[in-house]
Amino acid sequence: MQFVEEIVVEEFLPTVRSMLATALRERGLTQSEVAEVLGISQSAVSKYAHGDVTVNDRIASDERVESLVEELAQGLASGDVTPVRALIEIEVLVRELETGGDLLAQLHEEAVPRLADHDSSFRIHDPENELRTSERVLSSLRRGLGILENASGFSALIPAVGSNLVACTPDAEGVDDVAGVPGRIFDVKGRATVPAGPEFGVSEHVATVLLAARDHGGDVSAAINVRYEPALLAELDELGHVTAEFNESGDIASSVGDAVGAEPDATVLYQTGGMGIEPLIYVLGTDAESVADDVRSLS
Repeated sequence: MQFVEEIVVEEFLPTVRSMLATALRERGLTQSEVAEVLGISQSAVSKYAHGDVTVNDRIASDERVESLVEELAQGLASGDVTPVRALIEIEVLVRELETGGDLLAQLHEEAVPRLADHDSSFRIHDPENELRTSERVLSSLRRGLGILENASGFSALIPAVGSNLVACTPDAEGVDDVAGVPGRIFDVKGRATVPAGPEFGVSEHVATVLLAARDHGGDVSAAINVRYEPALLAELDELGHVTAEFNESGDIASSVGDAVGAEPDATVLYQTGGMGIEPLIYVLGTDAESVADDVRSLS
């Protein structure tokens, strides 16, 4: 089993880095300067310079790769292009080459021939493919959960009803389009415990809050619930979040909709509880990792 990302890491990146290192050296940069610009070690630059790194000739000879390497080398050498800008440009090209029958997709199908023979209506390299979209959501959730599990103080933020980190597909319409943790995340002897890997359709409560926020214009795709405290709201406000209160005693979707309608930029929703209702804060964001990062900063 080989994923296209492995081809990117094992063949595309070494090839592009080797090409960039050579082009930068040709423009007068020292070995240490090349290492700093590319964010790699001097020993790695030395390996590229001496041909100790295997280069994929098909990638190296692709006109788009050649053109981008020359453009970035010129910009990096002159200072007109920052390393971050170069990274973004390379990332954009990677996504282009992964799409449809393009270069990286071809290399992947050659490495895993059965992909090419799989149901012709199914194209794993189609960026709109439902399975690929779902896997991206689940991968994001797994990374977000990893952040929370390693956050030393997160367990103290888990409410009595448990927490759930959820994320949805771009065109989510219902809870089946939202992935979360089966059974929720609980505090077990001071440690956040994730009982199972994320799945779609297993969260109703937090998923409903997320979907309602999206339905009323919220530009969010992930959410988590934590215990309510005024001090936590103040910290989230300092992080740049906009807060809005809603009433959870009635119809949640309508209450959340009213709150987001009144405060369209809200990324933190909260309710202060009631008869049989635990007060909670819901932190929303563009993806599971950013939501987890915000919560970790509260720990």
